[in-house]
Amino acid sequence: MDKFLARELFAIVYDKKNSGFNNIEVYLEGWIKTNRNNGSIGFIEFNDGTTFKNIQIVYDKTKVKDFDKLSKLATGEAISVIGNFVLTPNAKQPFEIAAKEIKSIGTCPEDYPLQKKRHSFEFLRDIAHIRPRANTFNAVNRVRNALAMAIHTYFQDNGFMWVHTPIITSNDAEGAGETFNVTVGKDASKFFGKPVCLTVSGQLHVETFAMAFRNVYTFGPTFRAEESHTTTHASEFWMVEPEIAFADLNDDMKVIEASLKFCIDYVIKHCPDEMNFFNTMIDKTLLTRLNHVLNSEFKRLDYTDAIKLLEKAVADGYKFENKNIKWGMDLQTEHERYITEHVVKGPVFIINYPKDIKAFYMRLNDDGKTVAACDLLVPQIGELVGGSQREERYDILKEKMDKLGNTKGLEWYLDLRKYGGCPHAGFGIGFDRLLMYVTGMANIRDMQPFPRTPGSIKY
Repeated sequence: MDKFLARELFAIVYDKKNSGFNNIEVYLEGWIKTNRNNGSIGFIEFNDGTTFKNIQIVYDKTKVKDFDKLSKLATGEAISVIGNFVLTPNAKQPFEIAAKEIKSIGTCPEDYPLQKKRHSFEFLRDIAHIRPRANTFNAVNRVRNALAMAIHTYFQDNGFMWVHTPIITSNDAEGAGETFNVTVGKDASKFFGKPVCLTVSGQLHVETFAMAFRNVYTFGPTFRAEESHTTTHASEFWMVEPEIAFADLNDDMKVIEASLKFCIDYVIKHCPDEMNFFNTMIDKTLLTRLNHVLNSEFKRLDYTDAIKLLEKAVADGYKFENKNIKWGMDLQTEHERYITEHVVKGPVFIINYPKDIKAFYMRLNDDGKTVAACDLLVPQIGELVGGSQREERYDILKEKMDKLGNTKGLEWYLDLRKYGGCPHAGFGIGFDRLLMYVTGMANIRDMQPFPRTPGSIKY
């Protein structure tokens, strides 16, 4: 008798040459999702963690011992099963297991919080150690795994090298100042020789490797100490940050579009059951929207033109919470969503932002007022990706940094322009926000295994 995993049995079913496996004896280990019976036949929905789909275990009173005892096995209980693998092409499920023997491995008391009923996402956030077993979060984490694999696959297959950038750093990248300071005993400065914080971005560090390996990317955790309670902000999240040498803003946008389309297509192909679940239970337009993205050419819109469109919207009576539209403002999510959902009706790059609202490292355009930056806006989310061509001209970058007062400590960053610098560009994708977009889920707290947000930290 062979020990099988659920994914192996489903693979057998989808193999057209599966008739030879019908009625073979199998051994399984997993958990009960539900258990019901009609007095003579019992049905267990069973999952061993290797597939999103459950397996139906059938136990017949005439063929198993202790039928009454088996009928009392509880939701959440861990069990082992010996039975026959039976193909059922005319039933709802493609196969079932006709049980010969079922044993309890780990009991589950009546206070098990995941009974067979709908639970609110708020309730499930409070039991983050249990919620991976709930259908929605089972699907979320399977897609999270596939999406991470898609990111690595795209960049590795396209000649990018993965660089591990530091988590403890002495700079705050864009100068936002919203960092978590690291303490060691009473004085971190004595330990490291200077104040340090948790990284808000791996970009500055990964740029150093672009000057040696050409195309690189970092994919890891970042931290922001923002007192924000919105559905799209978290204190700890993962970022994908590629850097491309000998590239301008147009090259940057081409890689953004190609990588996103690859990742969406990868998830749809590798997680069909999970994506159908999200399309049915979370957002009934999800697959239509994602396929529209796959088949669309991403539009490009100058920031100045975007402001004119928003001014016209206000004049025409559209109600924004922030209706004080003017050139030089930083677009809010409601403005971004209006542009992508009502004007473009698809993905769009907003390009050439005012220099005063963007980071110091972005390349100054010839007009002296704007920088070669882009934000990719998508329906329902707003900004999904931010990128720019980097300022490769030593004198211009140094002047900007001196004016901001952040040159000290970042002399090494200026050195990248002094010693064999070249035009280069890069971007950042918030991995958890991308996961929100791909699944149709509405809150970043439901994207992360153990979300870190202001106010509490239970785990």
